[in-house]
Amino acid sequence: MVWWLLWVGLAVVVTTAGGAASEGNVTYDGRSLIIHGQRKLLFSGSIHYPRSTPDMWPSLISKAKEGGLDVVQTYVFWNLHEPQPGQYDFSGRRDIVRFIKEIQAQGLYACLRIGPYIESEWSYGGLPFWLHDVPGIVFRSDNDPFKLHMQNFTAKIVNMMKSEGLYASQGGPIILSQIENEYQNVEKAFGEKGPPYVQWAAEMAVGLQTGVPWMMCKQDDAPDPVINSCNGMRCGETFVGPNSPNKPSIWTENWTSFYQTYGENTFLRSAEDIAFHVALFIAKKNGSFINYYMYHGGTNFGRTASAFMITSYYDQAPLDEYGLIRQPKWGHLKELHAAVKLCSKTLLSGAPVTLSLGQLQEAYVFHGESGECAAFLVNNNSRQNVVVQFQNSSYELPPESVSILPDCKSVAFNTAKVSTQFNTRSMLPAMQFDSAESWEEFKEAVPKFDEASLMSNMLLEHMNTTKDASDYLWYTVRFQHDAAEAQSVLSVGSFGHVLHAFVDETLVGSSHGTYKNTSFTLKSNVSLSNGVNNISLLSVMVGLPDSGAFLERRSAGPNTVSLQQKQESKDLTNYTWGYQVGLLGERLKIYKNEGLSKVQWSRFNSSSQPLTWYKAAFDAPGGKDPIALNLGSMGKGEAWVNGQSIGRYWVSFRTTGGSPSQTWYNVPRSFLRPTGNLLVLFDEEFGNPLGISIDTISITKVCGHVSDSNPPPVTLWKGHKLSEMKHKEHHGRRPKVHLRCPPNRNITKILFASFGNPLGDCGSYAIGSCHSTNSKAIVEKACLGKKRCSIPQSYRTFGGDPCPGLPKALLVDALCE
Repeated sequence: MVWWLLWVGLAVVVTTAGGAASEGNVTYDGRSLIIHGQRKLLFSGSIHYPRSTPDMWPSLISKAKEGGLDVVQTYVFWNLHEPQPGQYDFSGRRDIVRFIKEIQAQGLYACLRIGPYIESEWSYGGLPFWLHDVPGIVFRSDNDPFKLHMQNFTAKIVNMMKSEGLYASQGGPIILSQIENEYQNVEKAFGEKGPPYVQWAAEMAVGLQTGVPWMMCKQDDAPDPVINSCNGMRCGETFVGPNSPNKPSIWTENWTSFYQTYGENTFLRSAEDIAFHVALFIAKKNGSFINYYMYHGGTNFGRTASAFMITSYYDQAPLDEYGLIRQPKWGHLKELHAAVKLCSKTLLSGAPVTLSLGQLQEAYVFHGESGECAAFLVNNNSRQNVVVQFQNSSYELPPESVSILPDCKSVAFNTAKVSTQFNTRSMLPAMQFDSAESWEEFKEAVPKFDEASLMSNMLLEHMNTTKDASDYLWYTVRFQHDAAEAQSVLSVGSFGHVLHAFVDETLVGSSHGTYKNTSFTLKSNVSLSNGVNNISLLSVMVGLPDSGAFLERRSAGPNTVSLQQKQESKDLTNYTWGYQVGLLGERLKIYKNEGLSKVQWSRFNSSSQPLTWYKAAFDAPGGKDPIALNLGSMGKGEAWVNGQSIGRYWVSFRTTGGSPSQTWYNVPRSFLRPTGNLLVLFDEEFGNPLGISIDTISITKVCGHVSDSNPPPVTLWKGHKLSEMKHKEHHGRRPKVHLRCPPNRNITKILFASFGNPLGDCGSYAIGSCHSTNSKAIVEKACLGKKRCSIPQSYRTFGGDPCPGLPKALLVDALCE
C-alpha cells in the first residue's frame, strides 16, 4: 500500500496548489475535482442556452439529469450579449443567469466556458464584429486593445455570476470555468505574441477570484493553476495528459456527432463508439470529467451560424435539435454512466494497475481503500471478438469494446452491447401551404448605380462594409458600351460566399463557394446594350468565419470583375462602384407585422422568380409536439415566424447524394400564437412556396434488440454478482428489451417480435431459422396499451426454448401513437 500513501500525500499538496483556500471552494488534485471536500467523477453535457428557448431549458436539463449527467456545460456568447460596445443584452434566449439558475434548481452543476472566443460554429467565433474596427487590434494575441476588451467582458460575466451567487464557492452550481478556446491550434501563427497572451489570459482569469478552477482546452502548456483539457473523439487515445501531476484529466469536448455544413452529409457517430472512448478515457487516462459536445445541439437561429454551417446544430446528439431523446445514444450512455458510478468510489481511490490480457487487450484494475476492486477490460482489436482470462475467469470482449466490472468479477456493462431501445423520429404534415391564395409576394428591387448609398473607386471588402448588419451587399457599376458585339462573358472572382449577377436588373448568373473553399469565379454569357449598361452584383455571406488565426483579416466578396469579348477585355475592378448594404425588405423589416404595410404586396405569381419575399398566415398545430417548417421546395434564403428568424436555409445546395443538407427548420412553439401567425420568407433563387408545409415532430416507433451476451440492465445491479447466481435464468438479472413511448403516447401495435435468432437489427429485420411462434402474442400481452413495458430475453418468458443449444436474441419493434 506504499503507492496509496504516496498518492494521499500528493493530493494534500495539490489541493493547496490549486489555489483554493476557503471552505466551499472547488479544488482539484491529480485525480479529480474536489467539490466541498468530496472527490467527484463527473459526466457533463453541452447545452447552449441561445440555441434553444427558455421554455425548453427545464426539459432539456431534466432529460440530461435523467440521462445520468452531473454537469451542464455552456459557452458564453459575447456577440449576443454585447452587440455594441458597452451595450449589453441578457434577455430572452440570452438570459444566461436564468439558464444557470435552472441548472441549479434541478440539482446539477454548471461548467461555464467564457472564452470569450468560443468558435462553436458560431458567427465570428462569438466575437462581436465591432472589435474589427478597434484601432490597432489583433484578435487573440498579446495585443493591448484586444486584451482590454476581452478582460472587460470576462470580468462582466464573472461579476454577474458572483452577484447572483452562482459560483460553487458561494453555494451556486458553477464548478469550473474556461478561458480562451483551443488556442494551441493557432498559437504558432502569432509568433512571439502567442505565449505571452496565454500567460496573460490565465493570470487575468485566475485574478478574478471565482473560487473555482479555470481550464484551457487543447492547451498542453496551460499555465498553473489553469487545467489543460482535451477536445476530440478519442481522448482516451490522444490526450497527452495533464501538464502537471497535480491536475486531473478532463475531457472538455467529446463530440457526439459533428457539425454539418451546406453541401455535406450528416456525420453519424454510434453510441457504441462514444461509450468505448469514454470508458477508455476513464481507465487509461484516469479521466474524472467527461463532457459530451453536444448533448443537445439545438438551432442556429437568425444569422448566428458561422460560415456555411447549417441552421440545425448537432441534431444527432443524445437530445436532438427539438429536444427529443435520440435512442439508442441517450440510453446507452445512461447505462454507461450508471455502470461507472457503481465503481466511482473505487476509481477515485488511486491510479490503476495495468495488466496485459493479449496483444491488443488489457485490464485496468482499480483498488479501493477498503479492499474494493473494479476493472475495465479493454479490447482494442476493431475486428475480432476475443476471449480473455482475468482473475481465473473467462470474458468475451466484442471488437473495440470495454467491459466494466464494478466488483472485478461480473460485467455490468459492455460498451459494444446496446441494450437500450432504438427509436424512429417522424415528420408528419400538419398544414400545407399549397394554395396560391395563401401567399402574397414582394419583389426585391435590383438597385442601380445612381441609387447607391456609398461610392468607391475600388471593390470594397464585404464584411468590413456591412459590419455584419446584413448577409447582403450590393455592388453596382455603370459603364458605356459602344462595341458592335453585344455578347460578352462576365467574369467575377470572389472570396465568397455566394454571388448573384444582374445586367440591367436581369439575373445572368449565380455561383458560390464551399465550406472548404470559399473562393470561386462566376462566369456568365451576357448581352449588353449599346449605350449605358448597369451591372449589379449581390454578394451574400452565409455566416462569418469562426476559426483560425487573424480572424480580423479575413476577406469576402468580389475582388475582380471583367467583361471579355473576342475583340477586347474590359477590367471593371477599378471602376467607380456603388454600394448598398442589405435588402430593402430588411431595412423596412417587412418580416414583422409592423413592417408589412411599408411595401406593396401582390398576389402570388406562380412563375418563380429570384429575390422574392413571400408571406402567409397560419394557425399553430394542436398538441405539444415540436414543429418544423418543411422548406424542401425552396432555394436559398431566410425565414421568419412572427418576426423571429428561424435561420438561414439553403435547400438548393445538395449533398453528393443529391439531397438537401437540411430540409426541416425548427419553429419553437414559444414563437407561436394559437392563431394568426405570420410566416415570411426571402428567397434568393427560384423557390416555390406552394411546396412548404408545417410538420409536427414525434417519436413514432421504438425497438429493442438484446441477445444472451448483453449484460442485464445496470439499474438491476444492486450488488448482485452473476458468478454467485444459483440459476442462469434469474429474471432479475437477465437481459431485457425495455420499450418506452414518449409522453402522451402508448404502444398501439407490435410491428415485429421474434425470440430466437432474428435476422438484422432494429433498422431492418426478419425472422431467422429459430423463432418462437408465440413471440408476438406474448409481447402484445406485455406491451399493448402501455406507455412502457419490459420483456426478459428468456426462454421461460416464451414458454420454452425454440432451438436448444443455439444463442438466442429478442427483437421487438413497436408503434407509439
